[in-house]
Amino acid sequence: MIRVKKAFINCFSITLCCFSLAVNAGDLNLTSGEVFERIKSLQGDWKKAGDTAGNFHINFSQTARDTVMVENWLYKGESHSLTIYHMDKGHLLATHYCPQGNQPRLQLTSSDESGQIEFSFKDATNLEGLEEDHQHSLAFEWLEDDKILRTESYMENGEIKPSSIRLVRK
Repeated sequence: MIRVKKAFINCFSITLCCFSLAVNAGDLNLTSGEVFERIKSLQGDWKKAGDTAGNFHINFSQTARDTVMVENWLYKGESHSLTIYHMDKGHLLATHYCPQGNQPRLQLTSSDESGQIEFSFKDATNLEGLEEDHQHSLAFEWLEDDKILRTESYMENGEIKPSSIRLVRK
């Protein structure tokens, strides 16, 4: 009975997630290619606004003849996690390589000219079910003068928890 209930919850969660993607798919005011170019503009080192300790920073770099953008989180000089951005048949994807050992794939679902973009959960590898801990969404807002707001939500202990970080260029 518990296995059937868990399967039903997983099926319901996947259906809800797919419905959410379908609803948001029309919110692209910029093309996926234009958003990818905007993400490429992040190339370089970023730190948390107001951080004086300097233990944490994010490096954005391009690879694979500029067809892939790598977001590398570094804490005390060690790589903590990665997010890889790339195009897939006209869609912009972000694959997050999480310290929990799973790899959620997020798809661009919203963008506008003012500098806000949002990725929503598409699917994942090494994830038993959607109730397990994983990154569930990701958003960027371009602010003035080399400042960005990076917002994400994580499924943690069965609940979606948002988190934001204001970044400035190092």
